[in-house]
Parts: sequence; structure tokens; C-alpha cells
Amino acid sequence: MANDWFETVLEARRRAKKRLPRSVYLALIAGSERGVTLRDNLDAFDELGLAPHVVDLTTDHDLSTTVMDQPLSMPVIISPTGVQAVHPDGELAVARAAAARGVAMGLGAFGSKPVEEVVAANPKTFFQTYWMGSRDAMIHRIQRARAAGAVGLIITLDWSFSHSRDWGSPSIPSQMDLKTMIRFSPEILLGGKFGYLKDYLTSGGPPTLTVPNMALPGQPTPGFFEAYGEWMQTPQPTWSDIAWLAEQWGGPFMVKGILRVDDAREAVAAGATAISVSNHGGNNLDGAPGAIRVLPSIVDAVGDDIEVLMDGGIRRGGDVFKALALGARAVLIGRAYLWGLAANGQAGVENVLDLLRAGLVSGMMASRRSSVHELGRDDLVIAPDFERHLGTSEGHVHGGRSPSPG
Repeated sequence: MANDWFETVLEARRRAKKRLPRSVYLALIAGSERGVTLRDNLDAFDELGLAPHVVDLTTDHDLSTTVMDQPLSMPVIISPTGVQAVHPDGELAVARAAAARGVAMGLGAFGSKPVEEVVAANPKTFFQTYWMGSRDAMIHRIQRARAAGAVGLIITLDWSFSHSRDWGSPSIPSQMDLKTMIRFSPEILLGGKFGYLKDYLTSGGPPTLTVPNMALPGQPTPGFFEAYGEWMQTPQPTWSDIAWLAEQWGGPFMVKGILRVDDAREAVAAGATAISVSNHGGNNLDGAPGAIRVLPSIVDAVGDDIEVLMDGGIRRGGDVFKALALGARAVLIGRAYLWGLAANGQAGVENVLDLLRAGLVSGMMASRRSSVHELGRDDLVIAPDFERHLGTSEGHVHGGRSPSPG
């Protein structure tokens, strides 16, 4: 239906808020502690300016690129997230939407759908994991992902301090038993969320909150908090551990969560083929800078040695344009596609991807760029104090570049 289409990602968010129970919606927008990092992810993009031409604009635009050996129709990747209780089809709807638009799918270890089903829906699937459990358990999980056809592995390291996610964060149940459903029923009944209820009733019942990709042989499928507890009790990894995991995988390997130049160099030395500059969307250590602020210094340091991506704060195609102009090979999106999924299922995710594509094309046209690989810092207006340099001799608040606009 024509009125199912939305014109902006923020409209998808508005529709998600209208459709979802309050607790589910709050889980999509909350950040750690005071939400300082969450806000800076967004504010930093607003500080970057454009310098558009109005005549002799480009009309043919090549958005294609390759990330972790996978050809993509545009430099956007679905970021892995946890249990997707916003829609019954969860990661399967997202994977199908990504496949329809020619982009890769990141499947979270704490996702709600088995890796085998997700890969079947989108062969360009990267499996994401944490450093958790025994080495034997980790080997079993990545071997299962490889056997299913996953084409890359993502190790997420930017969630290590997430012990106080209290900025607007709701209480998350450990299971959806009768007692829990009764406790949360006022949110649905009094809040008028009957569409959400109907979707789940017609699909077989409420979210199970289990994480099938964390299951081990001979053991029941763990719930989200059981898996979370296993992660919390696992000693933090060393770079030698990360190198071991990369070797065990033996293929395209991304380290997600880099904010410092010295860590980026360590990731290269550990055998990573890609990194994502990320602060976990503001859901990790509050007070870290917006990811886009540290991207240029990391690109300068390791961009010739490894694929550098970024995530955090992408809400429109113009944001994708800015990240690419600062050196990112591609971006990962999280909240944006989850809002689209909540608003209109698979079609809503496709809608979000189409909006990002259109906004990116607009920026390329105005900058007279025919390929995403032509974008550079001269396409932006960058304030001298925009950048942050972490893990370098220049200091953590050293000012950034201010190139002449193109």
C-alpha cells in the first residue's frame, strides 16, 4: 500500500514507536548512562558540512564496492544486533531485504534466528560473535557458521563495559512465560499495540528470547541472559586471543569496536582483514567520542593495510556520504533498519536501504562524483576541532583537518 512507504528514517522511527510496546521501543533508542556518546554519534554528523555544486552535476553514479570479499551494490551493511523482538520474522526479514538490495547481512550471535536459515535468505552473511565461553565452545560456534555458509566473521569488542545501560533503558525479561506476558500486557492492551500483538499471535506466539546460535551440542538452547552471563564471566581477550580466533576462522575477519589508532594497528597485526570504527551505538562506555570523529585518524594510520568501516549514528544517506568521504569503505547500520523492520517488516527494511541509497546519490551528484571510491575530505566542510585522535602521539583531543571544500 502506498501509505506503508515512509520518506525518512525518522518517520520509520515514529511508526516504530506507534506500533511497538513501550519497553520494546525504548530498547531500540536507549544508550549507556547519560547517553553522551549516543548523542555525539548524531551531533558529530551534523557538524560536518557539504559544499554542493548546482551545475554540471553527475548523472551516472556507481555505488558498488567490495567488503570482506563480498561485492555490494552500495557501501552499506546490516550491523548485527541481539534478539529482534520488533517483528516475528526478525533477522530473516532483514536478511531477505538486504539480499533484495544487494547488501550484506550481519547476523548477531544473540540473534533470534538460526544462522542456517539466515544464510539461506542471504548468502552474503557475516556471522558475529563475542569472546565468550571456552575456546572449544567458540570453535564449535564458528565452525557451525562456516558450515552454514557464512562468508565472514565479526568479533565484537565494543561492548566490554556495558554494565549500566540506564539511559531510558527498560526492564528486559529473561523469558516470555505467562507471568511475564501478564506483567507486560498493559503496554499492549492499554497502549493500543494490537497490530504488534496480532503479528505475533498469527506467527505462533510471543518472542522466545532464546539465542539459537549460542547452543552447544547436548545442551538446551540458552536464553539471552544465560548467554549474556557466559560472556560476562569470560576473561577479557588479549590481542593474542584475537589472533588465535582469526586463525581458527581462516577467512575474512572483522574486529568491531575500534576507536583508537593503536588498537587499529593491533587489529592489523592480529590478522584482521577489516575493522569497524565503533562505540557500539552509544551502548558501551559513555563518554567515548562519536565514531565518525575518530575515523579520519584511523584511516590515515591503517587504511592502506586493512578495510576500515564505521558504524554509529547513520540515519540518512548524507551520513553515509560523510563517512565515505572521511575514508570509510562502508558503513554498518543498526537502529535505522530495526525501525524499518518494526514499521513495515521486510518492506520497511528495504525502504530504509532505498532512502540511504537515494541520499548517498544526492551527495555524489552535488559533489560531481561518479563513484563512491572518488569521495574524499575535500567534499566536506570540516571544522578544525571536529576530529579526535585517540591512541596517537597527537593526543586525544587534537584538532582535525579543515580542507578547502570542493
